[in-house]
Amino acid sequence: MAELDLGKHCRVESCNQNLEHRSREAHSCSEEPVKRESRTEGGSTSYPCSFQDCKGKELLPVTCPQCEKHFCLHRHQADHSCEKLEVQKPRMAATKELVQKIIESKDGSKSKGRRGAKNSATAAKVALMKLKLHAAGDKGLPQTERTYFQVYLPKESKDASQPMFFCSKWSVGKVVDYAASLASLKNNNNVLTAKKLRLCHPQTGEAFRMDDTLLSLLAHPETPLYNGGNVILEYLENNCTGLDDVSDYITKT
Repeated sequence: MAELDLGKHCRVESCNQNLEHRSREAHSCSEEPVKRESRTEGGSTSYPCSFQDCKGKELLPVTCPQCEKHFCLHRHQADHSCEKLEVQKPRMAATKELVQKIIESKDGSKSKGRRGAKNSATAAKVALMKLKLHAAGDKGLPQTERTYFQVYLPKESKDASQPMFFCSKWSVGKVVDYAASLASLKNNNNVLTAKKLRLCHPQTGEAFRMDDTLLSLLAHPETPLYNGGNVILEYLENNCTGLDDVSDYITKT
């Protein structure tokens, strides 16, 4: 009985086995299959494009360096959906986005701080015009040397604040003594064990050193005072460096 010829033969010429399975591995073929070999047409060689449904051909081989297949206009990985194209992992993309948001938030904080300082200076200019109408001080001081403040008084005072002006060349100690005199405040700064009247920053609550000058505080690079702005007077213990809550003063009426 003649042997039936079932299945297909391996397309590798050196193998040419009758196959029950199509894959090379299934019949232990020792040869590599040819991937869309170039064709010779009319004496010239052409290289068919491996892209799906594309009938384009090139006279010279155009090979993708990643998947090593021939292409025409689809030579770039993204153009022919290359199986070895590396796509950015979503996790890395999310991390990059998070880092960008952190950077933007920090930049935003800095901008906000600059806007806050600018707004404080603008508000002080508006307040300065009002203070000049009612502020108490040494009338003999030249206008060019005057610095105006809304002075918020100690909690025990009957008045919340008073508008005053001082010489910009004065020390903080002299400003405190003069403000205490204008507001009729008890001043025991010369008594060693008594609470001391201190001049404090309206935002930070920090007590200024007595030997600082108003000029140096007005020119402070980070937390300046403003001509026309606010300051706080309060009795503090000798070892106290400032106020815990400035809102108790600025908001009281």
